[in-house]
Amino acid sequence: MRELFDEVVGQGKPDPQEAARQAMRAPQRKRFYKDVGTAAVDGGYHVTLDGRPIRTPSGRVVVVPVQALAEAVAAEWQAQGEIIDPATMPLTRFANSVVQSVIDRTDDVREDMAKYLQSDLLFYRAGHPEGLVAREATHWDPVLDWARDTLGAHFILSEGIMHVTQPDAAVQAARNALPTGPWAVAAAHVVTTVTGSALLALALAQRVRDADQVWAAAHVDEDWNVEQWGADEEAVRRRAAKEIDYQAAVRILQDVGPAS
Repeated sequence: MRELFDEVVGQGKPDPQEAARQAMRAPQRKRFYKDVGTAAVDGGYHVTLDGRPIRTPSGRVVVVPVQALAEAVAAEWQAQGEIIDPATMPLTRFANSVVQSVIDRTDDVREDMAKYLQSDLLFYRAGHPEGLVAREATHWDPVLDWARDTLGAHFILSEGIMHVTQPDAAVQAARNALPTGPWAVAAAHVVTTVTGSALLALALAQRVRDADQVWAAAHVDEDWNVEQWGADEEAVRRRAAKEIDYQAAVRILQDVGPAS
């Protein structure tokens, strides 16, 4: 299901040399419009360029479910200079992917997200050092406690990377709480793939944890290693690229309801 989000995840191009090579290969598109706006329609809002609604690469008209999000997409188009740079338009890319690839396959995407509940990041704990063990517990235990107490999802933890089979009842309880609308499902799926945790995505969607808390929880081990050994430049670039996609997904979840 990862291919559904090729236009969303990974577009930050963490390798600047590869980004430059791709930029030289890809034809640059000049700004072809003057005015950017939004217009209310059945089912949501259009983002308009000189009065015409934007479309996906396959020609589908993009309908954004809420006005605030439509205005944010419009702002990306308004901010373009003489040359349109898709790398600076994560919400537009997201909208294209939802309309082109997710609306007709929402259940499939939701099921793909649910698969993470069998091997979620939060289940696999460090056995040492004590500082890392404590930090994982600080960031991860509140989410697991919420899943247990609110959703009735009792998950099993494991030390190290040894796989542990989760109870079917726990997986089903958490699965039942996943978003159902295409925009929310798509956003939650992106958060899941970026963080490695469907539970973190679910906690974000349910507003149990905020965006900063989820991002920090997803990078506990990475941040610990950076503190011990220093940062790797390539890893820093990859993380920055992922964060662009993550923040776009966060904005979607903030603006649309779970059924949108």
